[in-house]
Amino acid sequence: MIRPILIHPDPRLKKLCDPVAEVSSDMGKLAEDMLQTMYDAPGIGLAAPQIGVTKRLIVMDCVKGENEAPRPLVLFNPEITWSSEELSTYEEGCLSIPDQYAEVQRPAEVRVRWIGLDGKLQEEQFSGLWATCVQHEIDHLNGKLFIDYLGPLKRQLITRKMEKLKRERARQG
Repeated sequence: MIRPILIHPDPRLKKLCDPVAEVSSDMGKLAEDMLQTMYDAPGIGLAAPQIGVTKRLIVMDCVKGENEAPRPLVLFNPEITWSSEELSTYEEGCLSIPDQYAEVQRPAEVRVRWIGLDGKLQEEQFSGLWATCVQHEIDHLNGKLFIDYLGPLKRQLITRKMEKLKRERARQG
C-alpha cells in the first residue's frame, strides 16, 4: 500500500524515533508499504517518520541502472558503527522536501549495523551514493533533515517554499 509522505515542516519529521522492539509481521508489512511508497515516489530511500511512523526503520535501494537488478534493503534500528575520515559531497534531495536540492558533505564511507526482515543482525560497509543515502535516512530517525546542514538563509528559503506548497496542496485537496 502506498502511503502519503509527510511534507516539511511537520513536527513528526523532527522527532527522535523509538527503536523497533521486534521484527513482527506488522513491521514487515510496514517495510513493504515503505518500499512501495519509495519506488512510487520515486526515491532511493525512505524513513518511517516520513510516513508518520516514529519507529527506527528505513528502506533504501540505490540501484540506478535500467539493466541492474533492484536491491531493496530494509533496516530496523540501523546504527552507524564506523565513519571514514574522508568526506564526499552529494547533491541531496528528500521526498519530504520535494524539488529542493542542496549539496551536503558527509563521510564518504560508513559501516552500518541493523536488524533485517529475518530478525537477524546484519552489518555492511557502504560507499558512494549508498553511504550518502543511509546517513540521510538515519538522520530522519533522529529528527534531522538534510536542510539542517545548510545555512540559516537557505534553510529558511526552502522551508517557506514547502509551507507554500502545503497551502497549495491543501487548497487543491
